Amino acid sequence: PRRPRVPLPPRYPRQQPRSGSLGRLGLVRDLMAKRKEENFFSPENAKRPRQEELDDFDKDGDEDECTVSFTNGTSTLTAAEVGIIESIQLRNFMCHSMLGPFKFGSNVNFVVGNNGSGKSAVLTALIVGLGGKAVATNRGSSLKGFVKDGQNSADISITLRNRGDDAYRANVYGNSIVVQQHISMDGSRSYKLKSETGTVVSTRKEELIAILDHFNIQVDNPVSVLTQEMSKQFLQSKNEGDKYKFFMKATQLEQMKEDYSYIMETKERTKEQINQGEERLIELKRQCLEKEERFQSIAGLSTMKTNLEYLKHEMAWAVVNEIEKQLNAIRDNIKIGEDRAARLDRKMEEQQVRLNEAEKKYKDIQDKLEKISQETNARAPECMALKTDVTAKKRVYNEAEVLYNRSLNEYRALMKDDEQLCKRIEELKKSTDQSLEPERLERQKKISWLKERVKALQDQESSINQEIEQFQQAIEKDKEERIRIKGEELDVKHTLSYNQRQLKELKDSKTDRLKRFGPHVPALLEAIDDAYRRGLFTCKPVGPLGACIHLRDPELALAIESCLKGLLQAYCCHNHADERVLQALMERFYSRGTSRPQIIVSEFRNEMYDVRHRAAYHPEFPTVLTALEIDNAVVANSLIDMRSIETVLLIKNNSVARSVMQSQKPPKNCREAFTADGDQVFAGRYYSSENTRPKFLSKDVDSEISDLENEVENKKAQILNLQQHLSALEKDIKRNEEFLRRRQIHYRELKVKITESISEIRELENIEEHQSVDIATLEDEAQENKIKMKMVEKNMEQQKKIWNIL
Repeated sequence: PRRPRVPLPPRYPRQQPRSGSLGRLGLVRDLMAKRKEENFFSPENAKRPRQEELDDFDKDGDEDECTVSFTNGTSTLTAAEVGIIESIQLRNFMCHSMLGPFKFGSNVNFVVGNNGSGKSAVLTALIVGLGGKAVATNRGSSLKGFVKDGQNSADISITLRNRGDDAYRANVYGNSIVVQQHISMDGSRSYKLKSETGTVVSTRKEELIAILDHFNIQVDNPVSVLTQEMSKQFLQSKNEGDKYKFFMKATQLEQMKEDYSYIMETKERTKEQINQGEERLIELKRQCLEKEERFQSIAGLSTMKTNLEYLKHEMAWAVVNEIEKQLNAIRDNIKIGEDRAARLDRKMEEQQVRLNEAEKKYKDIQDKLEKISQETNARAPECMALKTDVTAKKRVYNEAEVLYNRSLNEYRALMKDDEQLCKRIEELKKSTDQSLEPERLERQKKISWLKERVKALQDQESSINQEIEQFQQAIEKDKEERIRIKGEELDVKHTLSYNQRQLKELKDSKTDRLKRFGPHVPALLEAIDDAYRRGLFTCKPVGPLGACIHLRDPELALAIESCLKGLLQAYCCHNHADERVLQALMERFYSRGTSRPQIIVSEFRNEMYDVRHRAAYHPEFPTVLTALEIDNAVVANSLIDMRSIETVLLIKNNSVARSVMQSQKPPKNCREAFTADGDQVFAGRYYSSENTRPKFLSKDVDSEISDLENEVENKKAQILNLQQHLSALEKDIKRNEEFLRRRQIHYRELKVKITESISEIRELENIEEHQSVDIATLEDEAQENKIKMKMVEKNMEQQKKIWNIL
């Protein structure tokens, strides 16, 4: 649940409404009633008179005077200087590739246009661009729905006015603030807040929230932005309760009520702390008196002071002696460095001689290359002319080849027509001398036989088609199984690789426990110690935090690791100067692009926080704080600040954890709980852990190494079984594909036979007695066809001559 905002003290102070601080969202409705009335009635932003005062004024005053006062107030209405939306531009947003930029006026703006022209897109972009959620627009449930189809991202750019005395960080942003939002296809978004000159000032959403709070812009308030869906619900609602809720939300009375409740609760807790502090103060005063009496009763104080002075002198000379030893070592190193520098100077002279020789060779090669380049440039025109000639001849050759192939096809078609005409003429000549009845009977008999043959072939075709479908289904099923097995094999290989890395780290950690937190941790800690000895740190950093804590119950190792996660590898620094030094040391051991341990900056204290008043308590189950033995107060305070470990319960059994957190009211101050399996339990949610064993806090390393070795062997055996299964699938696929290929060949052969038989049947059925056909006409047509053939032959001879010439 959202924690109510409290004005004591907020991170970004809530600003009181300023005159003109809310930009008129100049599309549908932009006028905040209270702010407009403050500007409307008087140029000095006087308080709006009560209704009773106006009534009295109407009764006692003159009507003309009232009119003059109203007119004067109206005449002084000027454009607000902050919070005004000056322009908006959209790219790949909803169904628009590029929309805008739109320049808005300082007062009310009306946007008109046909359906689909982008009116609603501009309003939706204002809500989303100023940090609103996708659900608030009533246009979609996710931001990725606003990216135009076919595009990878969408961009929104909104310019806000930032002038006058109420300007937000005017020395940084100038007279305008540009809010740019980039929406990716996966639904994520990023911000860029730019100044008037285009300089990026911030990329954090908190900065945008601070700007909106300063200008009092509320994109989720229906008085500021009223969408079509919200207006329909408001106008169609007949329930007075819904209208009252709308009123409470629009006037922020609901938020004020929540803030007031939280303030009262905070007040009660503060009173309770004050009472506890007063009781503790009495006890501390009593202890102070006892200590003073004891201090006064100590004898021999002067002797102790004398010894202290003597020890101080001894310590000073010891420091001098140590520094002299270091100075001698430094002198030795300087001498070694000078000898090495002399050797390097001699080596550099030798390299200089070689460099001069190489430069001389390079110059000779450059001269030869220059001569070759001049010869190439001299012959370039001749080469270009030859290339042009070859291109022209190649084009003519290709055209001749195309014409020849076209003529050849035409000649073959004419030859076929000539053969058919000659055959037809011969048949007609023979038919005039013979009786047609026996031929017709023979033709009918052959047609019947052909039809029976076609039916048999079609039956075979249907059977073969069914077999083809069965083989195709079997192949498709095997391929799907192959894809699944390959994916499973890849997952197992990834798991095997991870387990092998973890096994190596565990084996290394047997000799050095710090290597559990990373292979570079021992070297990094040595570098930290060296830097601290040289005085580079104000206070020596503490870390990794996981090495500074110990478990009271080893069975809770996975639960505590699931709770603390990356904090186990984190380091603590006293101030930001120490943090910068530690970052520089980490750069030696962690390359760019790799993850580094987290650095927590917090002032070191010698005492642990008193969290008794806000810690969770259960008679049976410990919190993370009580389950750990922490000797260093800095470590405990950092974990309390970063993870609130005093409010997290540890419950070994999963069902018991559900019962404690969900079936009944959770214990006081308890936010969440973790089980021995690493599962996270909230009052209304339950998240299972992805890890099966602890990585950093386990004490039985040998057992973990044995378990990991067994798991590695199991994964290798699993990969071998999967590969054998894949090999068998490949063989089945190849065998079925061969069967399928044979069936498809047989199917095509049957198709050809069926087509030939049907064509023969049609030819036999279409044969009629054509004795009346004029044979002379066919002979004339054949003669004309032969003339065409001769012309085509002549064209082909001409194209051959062109080929020979080229």
